[in-house]
Amino acid sequence: MILTLVALAAEVMPSTPALGTEAARCRPHEPGPAVLVTVDGLKDRKGRLRAEIYPAVDGDFLADDNVLVSQGKTFRRAVIPVPPSGAAQLCLRVPRPGTYALSVVHARSGANGFSLLHDGIAFAGNPRLGHSKPDVAQARIVAHAGITPTTVVMNYRSGLFSFAPIKR
Repeated sequence: MILTLVALAAEVMPSTPALGTEAARCRPHEPGPAVLVTVDGLKDRKGRLRAEIYPAVDGDFLADDNVLVSQGKTFRRAVIPVPPSGAAQLCLRVPRPGTYALSVVHARSGANGFSLLHDGIAFAGNPRLGHSKPDVAQARIVAHAGITPTTVVMNYRSGLFSFAPIKR
């Protein structure tokens, strides 16, 4: 069980922080195709939010960004500071309408990596996480020609070895 959590931390750790950000940047009055992610259930209002789009394929989901880009596969990343109040939203352009996988990290310290002890994580579809990352089928989102809205609920460490939404 601990191994799967360590593997999750290693898999979501970005290898090149700026990679994919330019391609993901939404324009004013973005026509799409793009995914507008609203983040719910934040533990606090510090740090940064990082949303990432991957191919919706088992071997590519949460794969190293450099590898995906070098192979010509879709990878997009948007990073914003956590807003002090109100809705937290990230917009990511995608190359075309289709099916993708989406992850969101709340890096509470503002670092580029993922801390199992402190940071939060969410996926499209809001799967129950428990002890390991979800299957790619549980983290899929279908992007349409325009703006595709979605809401994710953050999960933080809950107990010794699992992740769950904050109880309010």
